[in-house]
Amino acid sequence: MIKRLIIAVVVLGLVAVGIIGFEMFRSQAIKDFFAGNKPPATAVPIYDVRPRAWTPVVSAIGTAAAVQGVDLSVEDAGIVKEVGFKANDRVEEGQLLLRLDDGVQIADLNAARTQARLDEQALERTRALRERGVSSGVTLDEAQAQADSSFAQVAKLEAVLATKRLRAPFGGIIGIPAVDPGSYVSPGTVIATLQDVDQLHVDFKVPEQQFALLAIGQDVRVGPEEGSLSLKGEITGIDPKINPATRLVSVRAKVENGDPTLVPGQFVQVEVHLPRETGVLTIPQTALVTSLYGDHVFVVRPGEDDPEVFEARQVFVTAGRRSGGMVEIVKGIEPGNIVITAGQNRLSNGTVVKPDNSVSPEVDDVGQAEDDEVEGETRIDETPDGTEQGGDGDTGAGADSGTQEPVGGGADEGDDLSEEDRGADGAGADDAEADPSEAVQE
Repeated sequence: MIKRLIIAVVVLGLVAVGIIGFEMFRSQAIKDFFAGNKPPATAVPIYDVRPRAWTPVVSAIGTAAAVQGVDLSVEDAGIVKEVGFKANDRVEEGQLLLRLDDGVQIADLNAARTQARLDEQALERTRALRERGVSSGVTLDEAQAQADSSFAQVAKLEAVLATKRLRAPFGGIIGIPAVDPGSYVSPGTVIATLQDVDQLHVDFKVPEQQFALLAIGQDVRVGPEEGSLSLKGEITGIDPKINPATRLVSVRAKVENGDPTLVPGQFVQVEVHLPRETGVLTIPQTALVTSLYGDHVFVVRPGEDDPEVFEARQVFVTAGRRSGGMVEIVKGIEPGNIVITAGQNRLSNGTVVKPDNSVSPEVDDVGQAEDDEVEGETRIDETPDGTEQGGDGDTGAGADSGTQEPVGGGADEGDDLSEEDRGADGAGADDAEADPSEAVQE
């Protein structure tokens, strides 16, 4: 009986050992499998942060108005006899646009001119008689007064006749006629609108905080929408008073409208260009991520275990001014950092990434037009061996000092990619770790 019990215990022990060994083997096999099958690197577009030239702007919305624009109307009542224009005709200054029934006025004017000629002849005869001493001075004065009165009557009737005719006060594009021949019009009736669209006034308002930034003669860019500010002009007027109700100041700019691109009354986007600055750190706005914890970007850095592998690291930043597709970074990153410009929703701290600007080609050219205007003391140049070197000897270390890592697994202080690329002592360039910007070029 005891023998059977011992055999049963031994068998059960062997079975338990076998089960435990199998579980350990299976766990190790699974661990080895996943250790050897790491997820592929995520392809991300990148942007090399450098000090660049920056033209700050004051953005606003405004309304376009013609420098010369009126709604044409007549001064006198009458029946329309002739309309001398068609819709959208370009008319010249002084061109006859409308004629009312003016038969009575023409007849009165002809009679007055005839009387004026007769009085002028009588004045000449009186002068001749006076020179011979036959006529008195009183008779000459009466003849002179009669002639002057006749000429004044002619001028009066000419002015009355002019009220029956409408002429263009300046050249421009005329609108749709509001009357037809035979229509009866009264004083003040609008006939059509006349607009000189070659030059436009753009009226807009800016907050009182930006009042001190504005000056007469500053360049402005105007367009129908934010992405197409193609018209150039300058500020011609700034209201010296701030509206106490809205805390806004009115500004007027004058722009050339050659095509014409804009029409009077149109809603427009306005940018006032302020003096250019240099040495400003900017990144594409798509690289900046806004969350409840604050603004942050993802920076590409060499992996802690394998420097040949690039990882994404979250860095909190302080954003400044914005212009076009770029945003100024006041604090958080330094020259030489490589930021990711798209696909941040797939990333977390430590995610393995593969720099590849082909997934977002437009990012590659952002801000490149102003690369040559980088400030001399902080300019980042590439040496012939492909490593980056700062013009002032700054290695860019410590970019992470004070950086928050809420996602976990924060990078150590001093592991800036630019420092890794340059090398701690400037020697052994061939042993320098790989630069993600070079990986994109390859």
